[in-house]
This record gives sequence, C-alpha cells and structure tokens, in this order.
Amino acid sequence: MVNATALKDEPCPVARCVNLIGDRWSLLIVRDAFDGMRRFGDFQRSLGVARNILSDRLKKLVDAGVLELQDASDGTAYQEYVLTAKGQSLFPVIVALRQWGEQNLFESGERHSLLIDKNTGQQIPFMVPVAADGTLLRASNTQVQKVK
Repeated sequence: MVNATALKDEPCPVARCVNLIGDRWSLLIVRDAFDGMRRFGDFQRSLGVARNILSDRLKKLVDAGVLELQDASDGTAYQEYVLTAKGQSLFPVIVALRQWGEQNLFESGERHSLLIDKNTGQQIPFMVPVAADGTLLRASNTQVQKVK
C-alpha cells in the first residue's frame, strides 16, 4: 500500500510517482488496463503474478485513484478495474517507457509489439519533451528547482 505520509513528505514528483507506480507489477497492470483488460483473472493470466501480489497492487492503484472498481460491463456479478482520468493521464508515461525500451532493449531487427495510431494505422512517432517555443528540450537545457 502507498505510504501516504511518505508521499506527503516527499518533495520530488518522481519519487512520489515511483512510490505509487514504480514497481513492475503496478506498471504492467496499468499497461494491461490501457490494452483493455478489466478483470482480476485477465490481469493474472496476462502477468502470471501471484494472486496476493495482484490483489495488493490493484488495491493500491484503486486507493490512489488510478483505477476504479465498476460493475461488470456484461451484467455478470464480477467487478472490473477501469482507468480513471488520473489513470488515463499515465498514458504518456507508458508510451515513454515503451519507446525507451524499443530504442535500448531490442537488437536491430528484433521483433516486438508496436503501438499503432488507430486513425492512421501507423506506429506513433517518438515522444520528445519540447520547450514552450516548440524546440527540443534536452536534460542539459533543464534544471530542477529544489524545495527549500
């Protein structure tokens, strides 16, 4: 479970984010939710994770407002996990991780899944941070303003 005190006392947004979604299972649950998974059993089959770990991560994501529980869309007695607006806003994070992995963790020509724009059928372009004027931002062009 997310330690609310640790989050409240942590001035770094990256540290707060990693505390919430930085473990393998939480990120992969969010990835699978973007891919349309909604049910506990579907997450478990996809991830091959132990039930207790999956239950813990799903509860953490629900408690943090990333996922919400809804009645099953097919009218059965099951409940489904659905991304909230807060969860949907993680999409660029998942895309950035995917694109970094594509560039750095696969050999040239090695097959991997692709993220496709449904409207064009094309692979989505590489995401890059840009300044207010539209120019490419590199780490060397930025600085963190620390809390005093």
